[in-house]
Amino acid sequence: MAAPVDLELKKAFAELQAKVIDTQQKVKLADLQIEQLSRMKKHAHLTDTEITTLTNDTRMYEGVGRMFILQSKDVIHSQLLEKQKSADEKIKELEQRKTYLERSVKDAEDNIREMLMARRTQ
Repeated sequence: MAAPVDLELKKAFAELQAKVIDTQQKVKLADLQIEQLSRMKKHAHLTDTEITTLTNDTRMYEGVGRMFILQSKDVIHSQLLEKQKSADEKIKELEQRKTYLERSVKDAEDNIREMLMARRTQ
């Protein structure tokens, strides 16, 4: 009787270990992406604040590949605001995904604890 229980627990622990390792990798990846997006958002914000100090007749160029295109101040301003907004949305999505992953690992750990408690009472 003890051998099947041990095999079942061993299998559950192996699955939990694999899930924890996978989740840790995904959380690290999400952290890196959040950090990168935050940096991009800050860069866009700083650029936007510098652009607002310039006069409207200042020539502004947007880098496209290996060339630069003359753009108006309003167009560049709207592009920078859009960049900031999309970075905010992506950061929120990544944060939600990260909390979901952490919650799923915690649920798996709780299930194994319950299984151990049930085995001890038998």
